[in-house]
Amino acid sequence: MRLVLFIVFAFFITSCGQDNYAKYAPIYNKITMDEVPDYNNLHNWAAHPAKKDPSDSIPKPISNTPHSEQLVDVFFMHPTSYLDPSRPYGWSASLKDTKTNIYTDYSSILNQASVFNEVGKIYAPRYRQAHIQAYYPITAADSTNAIAAFELAYADIKNAFEFYLKNFNNGRPIIIASHSQGSTHAIRLLKEYFDEKPLAKKLVAAYIVGMAINPIEYKKLSACTQPEETGCILAWRTYLEGYIPPFVQKESFKSIVTNPISWDVNKGEMDRFSNDGSVLYKFNKVITHVAGAINHEGVLWTKKPQFLGNFLFKTKNYHVADYNFYYLSIRKNAAVRTNAYFSNNKITTD
Repeated sequence: MRLVLFIVFAFFITSCGQDNYAKYAPIYNKITMDEVPDYNNLHNWAAHPAKKDPSDSIPKPISNTPHSEQLVDVFFMHPTSYLDPSRPYGWSASLKDTKTNIYTDYSSILNQASVFNEVGKIYAPRYRQAHIQAYYPITAADSTNAIAAFELAYADIKNAFEFYLKNFNNGRPIIIASHSQGSTHAIRLLKEYFDEKPLAKKLVAAYIVGMAINPIEYKKLSACTQPEETGCILAWRTYLEGYIPPFVQKESFKSIVTNPISWDVNKGEMDRFSNDGSVLYKFNKVITHVAGAINHEGVLWTKKPQFLGNFLFKTKNYHVADYNFYYLSIRKNAAVRTNAYFSNNKITTD
């Protein structure tokens, strides 16, 4: 049932999945994709500064506001977009899957990665992601296949990140950002490349959203506690106030949870009127006062979101809207942390 609700809500938030497929399939079908991603090929990046892609988009209501220079790099790991229940490519997505590529680009790259385009050049690799069912194995064989799929996905992410460091970074500060399956891999990437590593000095912040993070996961990296803090981790999982999913109840730790309106550990409850703007099923429409944010025992709660058509919104799990609900707040906070990073490190931009 959770899987069904996830897929239904995913298409609700992005609302025109089929329209996007019909519109872009002729273009995407002309692209020759690799079986194994070669990150020297721009087609193997869902977002990259050297090409025009949905991460460049800015919602129209804020498109004329002054924007900062892109002073940092953003390495973004997208969530699961390989959702077809028939698993046409088995447990791991194929880079040749036009449907999945379009859905990736016009869901998470458009609605999530674009949050950071004011402050950063966005790099988002395509990777052979695990199918959504890998999170819900039924048999022992399913579990084995799921683990293998996640390992393959992380291997691609790791190769992409190393290629990015070698060929594109040039010593620039980095924001790590992710959602859902992307966060599964980002948690591991942070441990391997940043925790107690020299690269930690380049970390502006890590927005690792939609997955539980054990506060003792890392030796040096820790949760952000203030809006201007840098080199730290931000994380949240959004649910209806009063609801804690059974799988969260079974967790042996209380996850890191950041309030994505206040960004302040001492201000763990913010009402929806403090929320500057959400981006839901129409990217070019910013809706104010949709959702609040309440830190509660390792998750983020909000009262029922307020927007036109919310009577159809029956789920208590707002996972797919973790970024959408707090779009403008995240955008502003990324700028605040970027400015603080340069100020703290006395780096000039001349």
